[in-house]
This record gives sequence, structure tokens and C-alpha cells, in this order.
Amino acid sequence: MKRQAWISFWLVGLIWASSFLLIRIGVKEFKPVEIVFIRTAIAAIGLNLVILFRRIPVPTDWRNIGAIIFIGLGNVVAPFLLITWGEQTVPSGIAAVFQSTAALFTLIVAHFAFADERMNAQKVVGLIVGFIGIIVLFSRELDPTNMFSTNITGELAVVAASMFYATFTTFSRKIIQGQVAPVVMAAGTMTVAAIATAPLAFFSETGFTPLNTVPTDVIQAVVVLGLLNTFIAYLFYYFVVRELGAARASMVTYIIPPVGVALGAIFLDEPVGITLLIGAGLIFSGIAIVNLRAFEWLRRQPQIENIK
Repeated sequence: MKRQAWISFWLVGLIWASSFLLIRIGVKEFKPVEIVFIRTAIAAIGLNLVILFRRIPVPTDWRNIGAIIFIGLGNVVAPFLLITWGEQTVPSGIAAVFQSTAALFTLIVAHFAFADERMNAQKVVGLIVGFIGIIVLFSRELDPTNMFSTNITGELAVVAASMFYATFTTFSRKIIQGQVAPVVMAAGTMTVAAIATAPLAFFSETGFTPLNTVPTDVIQAVVVLGLLNTFIAYLFYYFVVRELGAARASMVTYIIPPVGVALGAIFLDEPVGITLLIGAGLIFSGIAIVNLRAFEWLRRQPQIENIK
């Protein structure tokens, strides 16, 4: 089972990394809200069928139902819309790198939310290094005559999505506290997202984009985004969590940025310049500093010396 779990771990990383490529393809023809509706509706149907066939209990009390609605709006609707809207102007590889900053924002939110997640010197150093990386990436698009150019605004949207992920993922732990099965949480939040975005997708001034005007490859990209990257990937992910634990499963986020950059370069001819490599490297280094246990060895050294 462990071998299958590690295979699933890498599959999830590769699948989720391709989401940014598929979104970038989709926004060529679809409106951002349409893409979010399609992918969440497909995922909601699939996940709810899994719950039905497995007879997994679902919450019936308003406290947990309200929490699922709240988390669905903040952890799915908002970040999905922001990322999709941002990728109208932001290359998929850059979006993948910016999205990885959720790990850094989570540190800040968790510091205020949980007594056992307080900042220490190691985390502060990691945050500083990571945010320097963000500044380096932003510097690619800075124009003194137009501080909020189209590209900068799109990049800010993706970073804002990371802040939503960090905030609502952290508070979902605080609100739910293990009372709702992960697959039920995923099904509930995707259902909330599909219901919330349906009116925006179908009843806008221009209406839903006619499918007969959309190239087949774009439709396929958005359907794959919903079926594989949102529905199937969640099932794989929860299998990984069960077999390897939440801490190891969360490391799948390390796979997404480099694979996302590579896919954008290969399939969309997105440039990979030195600024991107330096900025991404700093962000990854910041995340690594926060999570690596080398600093624990250093902190134990005085105690070891005293024992001697």
C-alpha cells in the first residue's frame, strides 16, 4: 500500500501541476466564472456519487453545514476565480509559482489561529526569503509609469488566491476539527462553488459562451480540469493522506511549481528567464527553510554539549 501511496503522491502532484496549463488554455475562449462553474460542477457530481455509493455519513447540523458553505466560498470559489481571472494575462508557469506562496501565508495565519503554530526564528527566516522571491517575480513586470499594469494585476490576483487558500484552509481545521470526513468536505465545498457560480456563468449580460463556438481542444481542456484535476485528484489525495499522513501528503505542493513551469514552457512556449528561476528558487528555499528539520539539530546542539 505504501508503494501505491507514493505512486499516487506523484500522480497528484503532476495532475495538479497541469491545472494551470489547462486553465490558461480555457481562458482563451471561456469566461473565468464559466471555467470555475464547469470544473466544480463536474467535481461535485463525482464526489457526491462517491459519498452515495460508499454510504459515507454527511453532517445534518447547521453548524457544520454553515462551516462547509463558508469554507466553500473562501477556499474554492474565491481562489478558483482569482487564479482563473489572473491567468488571462499571467503565464501558467508563473501562476503555479505564485500559488505555492500559500505555504508562506499559511504560517502567518496559523500563528494567530493556533497556540501550537507560533512563529519562531526559523519560520521568520523562511518567510523573509520566500517574500523576497515574490518581490523578484513581481519585478519582472514593474513599470514605473503604470504600477498596476494588466500583468501585475493578474499576478496580484493569483497571490490573493494563495492568501485565501492559506486563510480558509487554516480556519477549516479550526472550525471543523475532524468532525467532517475529508471527502465530504470536498464534495460539500465543490457543491457550494458550483451553486454559487452558476448564476454568474449563465445569467451574465452575454450569457454562457455557446459551446459550438469553442474549439474542441479548449472544451477538452476544461472538462479534463474538472474530471481529472479536480474530482479524481481529490480522491487520490485523500488516499495519500490516509496512507502517508497529512504532513507528507502536503509536500505534494513542492511538485506543482517546477512541473507547472515546465508544462507551460513545453506546451505554450512560455519563456523561462533568469528572473523566474531566481524568484522561484527563493520561494522554494523559503518554504524549505520553514519545513526542513536541519534547524532542529542545531537547536539541540547545546543540549548535546551539556550532556557530554
